[in-house]
Amino acid sequence: MYGSFYGWYLKCQSDTQTLAVIPAVHDTGRKCTCSIQIITDHDAWTVTFATDIFRRTKMHIFIGENQFGKEGIRLAIHTSQLTIKGKLDFATLCPLRYDIMGPFALVPFMECRHSVWSMRHSVRGNVYINGQKYSFHNAWGYWEGDRGRSFPKEYIWTQCFFSGGALMLSVADIPMAGVHFTGVIGAILWQGKEYRMATYLGARVVRIQNNMARIIQGDLELDIRQLEASECLLKAPAKGDMVRSIHESASCRAFYRFCKKGCTLFAFETDRASFEFEYLS
Repeated sequence: MYGSFYGWYLKCQSDTQTLAVIPAVHDTGRKCTCSIQIITDHDAWTVTFATDIFRRTKMHIFIGENQFGKEGIRLAIHTSQLTIKGKLDFATLCPLRYDIMGPFALVPFMECRHSVWSMRHSVRGNVYINGQKYSFHNAWGYWEGDRGRSFPKEYIWTQCFFSGGALMLSVADIPMAGVHFTGVIGAILWQGKEYRMATYLGARVVRIQNNMARIIQGDLELDIRQLEASECLLKAPAKGDMVRSIHESASCRAFYRFCKKGCTLFAFETDRASFEFEYLS
């Protein structure tokens, strides 16, 4: 049996603090568990629970007293190493015009499927982690999800808020029908307009090395580069079992440039980017 997983990634970020939360359920075929991973600018924790306290609807996940969904996040975790309490309220979500997977959403037996529930929404509230206060007022939130059997063998993922917009991009090795190809899914919100870059729209990766990537699609070009990492170890699924370790910088230095018809729409460096670079350089 292949095993399976289902999880969300909810990121909240102010000018000074970052908090990302990953509620998930995972089934190896022999055992089923659920977990909550907590990621801050410099730390990460994983708490595992029995699945009898896990409940999910289309827009909500409940793990005991912990709640996640379109209204926000409620956290109540008490272990020997971790005490978390707090609530974060979300304002109106900003979904994409259509499924980020495009026609690939209809393809059966894919290793991993991605969802984007909200590119950018305002967040308000406080969370206390081992006594440290994380305060979010006039802050931004992002919400995505993954489901399937395993994370891709190699991939890049990045997400960033910036003045006038937000972006997310995933580049991954995709196994399908006995062959492999490099798949791209990405969305860019810029000055009220949504741009989509994806394999099913003709996007192709022309360079991946040294923590950078360049994607071209017609007259669109996107460059991303991680300039300085601030990595924490996270758990990721392999055939439903959370045994793989990946490295995420929830808040790090990065550079982004987006061009159309040779004209630069934006180019900036930030120290608030989220990045996972799981390609061998």
